[in-house]
Amino acid sequence: MSDRWVIHLPITAPDLLRARIFARTAVRVLVRLTARVEPGGVTVSAEDQQGVHHWVFCDRPLPGGGRCGLPTDHTARCARRPR
Repeated sequence: MSDRWVIHLPITAPDLLRARIFARTAVRVLVRLTARVEPGGVTVSAEDQQGVHHWVFCDRPLPGGGRCGLPTDHTARCARRPR
């Protein structure tokens, strides 16, 4: 058995845009509390289609290491944090 546990926290939002905004906000708060939050793995899904996931963060690899922390649909150059 793994030494790690994943928390599944069902929170509802009225639409995909607001679900992504809420998820990004929640992750940014949680990252300040612990280094164990993996923003790149955060997804949202419709309540009645929980098998269809929508990514919240871009998570592309960055030159020199690290991952993009911008929203998945960003148009700016990839960066660690929002500008």
